[in-house]
Formats: sequence, C-alpha cells, structure tokens
Amino acid sequence: EGYSLLQAAALPENFFTVWTNVFQRGKLKSGETILVHGGSSGIGLTAIQLAHAFGAQVFCTVGNAEKVAACLKAGAHAAIDYKLQDFVEEVLKLTDQKGVIAILDMVGGSYMQRNLKALAVEGRLLQIAFLQSSKVEVDWVSLMTKRLTFTGSTLRPRSAQDKAQIASELHAQVWPLLAAGSVSPIIHQVFDLKDAAQAHVLMESSQHIGKIMLTVAGE
Repeated sequence: EGYSLLQAAALPENFFTVWTNVFQRGKLKSGETILVHGGSSGIGLTAIQLAHAFGAQVFCTVGNAEKVAACLKAGAHAAIDYKLQDFVEEVLKLTDQKGVIAILDMVGGSYMQRNLKALAVEGRLLQIAFLQSSKVEVDWVSLMTKRLTFTGSTLRPRSAQDKAQIASELHAQVWPLLAAGSVSPIIHQVFDLKDAAQAHVLMESSQHIGKIMLTVAGE
C-alpha cells in the first residue's frame, strides 16, 4: 500500500534473494555481524537495510566515497572502500580480530580465500553470484578449523511452493517494515524499455547506487 508500480517492481528479486540467503539459509540473528560485498548494489542495499532492521551489525565493501556514504545512510555500521583498503584487515579490526559471523558474497574469484579469513569461528559464507570466476583454487582448511558453513542458492529453479513460502515470510516480517518506511527499495535510475541497452551500459560501469529500473508502456 502506498507504493507505485515502479517501486513495487523493485521489491521481489532483491527482497526474495536477501531473505532466502541471509535469513533462511544464513540464519542471521540480532547481535550478529555480517559483511555484505557489493554494498551499493540493489541486493547490497537491501541486505544492509534488512540486516540492520533485524538488529545485526553490518559492514560492507564498496568502490568509492559516494557509495560509502550511501551504505552508511542505509544502515551499515562501516563501509570499506575495497580499492583503498584490504577488507579482511578492516573486518578483523572492526571485530577485535574475531571476524564476522556471515558474509553475503556475489563476487567469488579472488574473494573466496579472503572471505574464509574474514569469517569468525562458526561463520557462514553465503554465495549468491560470481562476478569473478566461479572456478578458483581455495585452501579449505579453515572450513574445518573454524567450523564454517558454506552455502548458496539461486531463485529461478525453485518450485512455486518454495517461492510462495519466501513470499509468505516476507509479507509477515518485512512488509510491515516497508509500510513503516524503515526499509525501502533504492532506485538509482529509470529507463524506458527501448533504452534498455543504455541501462546495461550503466550497470556495467558500476556507477549506480541501488536498482536500475525499466518502464514499459501502460505503467
């Protein structure tokens, strides 16, 4: 209620993805710590807002000062500029060398080994995409010594029943936050459908903060 069709369309993929990975599979709880990679993306900003709303301490990685500011505004306790800082070192400083309990990663590649270093004992690595390679050599010893959990998922192959369960939990636990305005979709720019190629150029430039949306005739 109170949302335009465009705002409503910004909800499903982001909120379904974050809910199922961070809260259903990742079991993030109030008082725990989470590192969100790609914090200024649509997924990242949703994860920051929801984790913060449910009482977690949120850190994130971003690529410039403007994105740092946007993530702090969204509820991150600290935003790490990965171009200037080593996120493993910064996370360990922020957690008194303990590491974070959860990491939401969409990068993969060279981040895989570093994620294991940044996780605390009993930590959970939540993989949702691979912007870098999905094939990488990793020393998994810390998986055993720290008793880590590594999990991942995709939404599209899930059954209609699974998706309905996610929707039901979102309706009960997250929609009240949306109605109250404490959580909201963050839209960077809107393009006409005919200009979809320009939207892709913007996305590939990684200059956006939040979602890139397309409008269709008759909205």
